[in-house]
Amino acid sequence: MKPRVFSGIQPSGTLHIGNFLGAMKNWIALQKKYDSIFCVVDLHAITVPQNPKELREKTLDLAKIYIAAGVDTQESTIFVQSHIPEHTELAWILNTITRMSDLFRMTQFKDKSRIQLDEEKPKGRTILKKKLGDKEIGREILTHEEYNKYLLNKTGAGLFNYPILMAADILLYDTNVVPVGEDQLQHVELARDLAKRFNSTFGETFVVPEPYIVKEGMRIMGLDDPSKKMSKSAASEYNYIALNDTPEKIREKIKKAVTDSGKNIRYADDKPAIKNLINIYSLLDNVKPEEVEKIYKGKSYSEFKADLTDVIVDFLKDFQEKYSNIDDKDVLNTLEEGREKAKKLAEKKMAEVREKVGFLT
Repeated sequence: MKPRVFSGIQPSGTLHIGNFLGAMKNWIALQKKYDSIFCVVDLHAITVPQNPKELREKTLDLAKIYIAAGVDTQESTIFVQSHIPEHTELAWILNTITRMSDLFRMTQFKDKSRIQLDEEKPKGRTILKKKLGDKEIGREILTHEEYNKYLLNKTGAGLFNYPILMAADILLYDTNVVPVGEDQLQHVELARDLAKRFNSTFGETFVVPEPYIVKEGMRIMGLDDPSKKMSKSAASEYNYIALNDTPEKIREKIKKAVTDSGKNIRYADDKPAIKNLINIYSLLDNVKPEEVEKIYKGKSYSEFKADLTDVIVDFLKDFQEKYSNIDDKDVLNTLEEGREKAKKLAEKKMAEVREKVGFLT
């Protein structure tokens, strides 16, 4: 049997080339070598408020994006997370062996909730803007302790413990390899820890997964700020290249993309903006970053940006043509076939888990 790979993306926000380069490009490379399972993780999406109608539309749309990006429905299994209730059942069981300290270490919770934990000893004050719609109607000055309390009252428990659900997603299918970006490494480590903890307590049950990372694609940064990851929920559209952007919009965004001081096009940590653009070029054009650096030695930023734009436009033209030719009914059939395949695996694993923990069967 082939080793198994599992991964998924949330159906929320605007999908961009960072999502493709950090995740889907790796999926495509791995799917012939591995038994591949790719999930639309809609349960993770609702850790923050979603419009139900939009969530359904984005769930179907993301499955279409998977296929247009190159996921082979004959080689790989594609399904929707909420269609397999064993994900949430296993997540609950893993909740019982997860320690609060495991979750307090998760940096994504801190980043998304902005809650500052006690051990960080926050100081100073924060200005809280009060709004009615888009209109600011007042301000309140809060201590960090008061601001933390305000954030805690706004943050759902799902955002805190969703790494456990992610661990359940992975462990449910005896996953050997999980392709991830740098920001998800912690979550794979948690899945590894929980697999070992469960196996030690109840007997050998779960495969301990390994992360799979391509260095250049593990963290594609924002075009407007190379210190922060390219984000599908970014406030500015100039942070990312969306998968549905037109050639004109791509040219505009690359033209406005920030660059570093100086004129040399070097792949170096002290030139983070250019390094990020070189990563995008190299991954889309399948050349090494060092080769890109050599090609543009002595050339200007404008020349490099013009060619980078052409590389992105060519890639997205092919992707968008494939996407536009995918029929919704065909995707729904693919998702149903994927559900049936995944369901068999999930039911088998959960029967074993229930027996191990002592449930009456």
